[in-house]
Amino acid sequence: MRLLAKVSLGCFILGALALVYSGSTTAVAQDKKKAESKVKVGDTAPKFESVDENGKTFKSSDVVGKKILVLYFYPADFTGGCTKQACGFRDDIEKLNSQGVMVVGVSGDSVSTHKLFANHHKLNFPLLADEKGEVAKLFGVPVNKGGKSPAIDATGKTVPADRGVTIARWTVVVDKAGKVAAIDMVGDAGGDAKRIADMVKKLDTK
Repeated sequence: MRLLAKVSLGCFILGALALVYSGSTTAVAQDKKKAESKVKVGDTAPKFESVDENGKTFKSSDVVGKKILVLYFYPADFTGGCTKQACGFRDDIEKLNSQGVMVVGVSGDSVSTHKLFANHHKLNFPLLADEKGEVAKLFGVPVNKGGKSPAIDATGKTVPADRGVTIARWTVVVDKAGKVAAIDMVGDAGGDAKRIADMVKKLDTK
């Protein structure tokens, strides 16, 4: 009887722990889902400030109302997908500029790493150093812990670079009225620029 009672008690405790764990997991999933949907299409875009690859302060209020603002959040400089995405926007920047668009890249890399990345690939748009993920979080874009990744200096030598946080790959389009026209998780990094150009054409026809 005592053995049976102990087994029953053990099963009860395991069951209770399972319920607690299940509840915690559900809560975490709900929090993540809530975070990822914090800003929706049609919402007024949050205002923000950050620092670009030259150490200059960037204010969204200086752009919104004058141009369409495209914020593309990405994980890390000098990585494969992020390089394709950046070069895609670089190659299509004249087309986008002619459509009244300002493109801005945002990641958790430092100002100095952004400077190396921009110079190495001859990027022709700003890169914001969101090292704490504050801008990403404003838009509900998922943010994970940072780390180290290789960078390429002015001599072509590979050097280590610290990254404050790792931001998921999402692109946000803010129209001239300051409303969020699109906020999407990006699967095809290299094709993002063309996708945005097509989207902006549709915005212009509204």
